[in-house]
Amino acid sequence: MRDRLRLLRNDESGVALVEFALVLPLLLLLLFGMLDFGKAFNYWIDETHLANEGARLAAVNYQPPGGQSLVAYIKSQADTAELRNGGTTSVATPGATVCVSFPSGTSNVGDPVRVSTTIQYNLLPFIGGRIGTANVGLTSTSTMRLEAVPSYTAGCS
Repeated sequence: MRDRLRLLRNDESGVALVEFALVLPLLLLLLFGMLDFGKAFNYWIDETHLANEGARLAAVNYQPPGGQSLVAYIKSQADTAELRNGGTTSVATPGATVCVSFPSGTSNVGDPVRVSTTIQYNLLPFIGGRIGTANVGLTSTSTMRLEAVPSYTAGCS
């Protein structure tokens, strides 16, 4: 009987499974965290491109087709529906906010025009509220000089 107990006590079968079960949640958190961070970084890059494109369109007084406002047109050029409209666990409604402004207060040829895009991104939405990383504001701004007198007004959408 003693020999049998000694054998059971020294038996290590199943130890790897128990250790794996203890480490798995941390590995999954790291994996999903990296994936979500990559998605947020991609959205920030998309916002930067959107702000740059919008500033260029604003600088040359681009007239969007169909009587659409410049701010609405810039927002409609976002790469994904999630950036345009939001409504998901990662990007809440209304999606990206696009603002066109004149930092100098005037809108004459040669004055600056600034376009900024902002979204509130929820990192790891399935556990973000529990670990305190719920919302991260991602903002991109681009400023260019006006090449034509604008026919649009400053504002946000």
